[in-house]
Amino acid sequence: MTLATEVSELMDSFKLNSKVTKRKGNYVVYLKEGENIVDFLNIIGAHSALLELENIRILKEMRNNVNRIVNCETANLQKTVDASVRQVENINYIKDNLGFDKLPENLREIAKIRLDYSDATLKELGEMLSPPLGKSGVNHRLRKLDKIAESLRNMKGEL
Repeated sequence: MTLATEVSELMDSFKLNSKVTKRKGNYVVYLKEGENIVDFLNIIGAHSALLELENIRILKEMRNNVNRIVNCETANLQKTVDASVRQVENINYIKDNLGFDKLPENLREIAKIRLDYSDATLKELGEMLSPPLGKSGVNHRLRKLDKIAESLRNMKGEL
């Protein structure tokens, strides 16, 4: 039995789940789980190292959370931009191939506002309408315009 195996068994008696591997001719005992490393440092009385490790873990977790939030915001922003571009393209297609005068008043109003404010959010568009409309209502009208454009393209054989 190697010294590394004995150390590993001793560590495992504290339920630390240690591992042993051979690297460059030497045996190495290691812990994979962060919680086990924290417990080990506590058991051997290395409290300042334990606090330093916890600070590093907290900082890393905070960075990861910020990254996740930024990634989510970026993805949502890209989806919003893509939707706005699609809506403007569809509204222009309707204007050029059908004309706004053929649209019901509620769709004509949202179509004109979307063209004038292509970077506005659904909430902002809704607030510009008279009477104001919620995000859901604005989205519903814009989807109707998308369907009209799709139908026009189908009739012209452009899809």
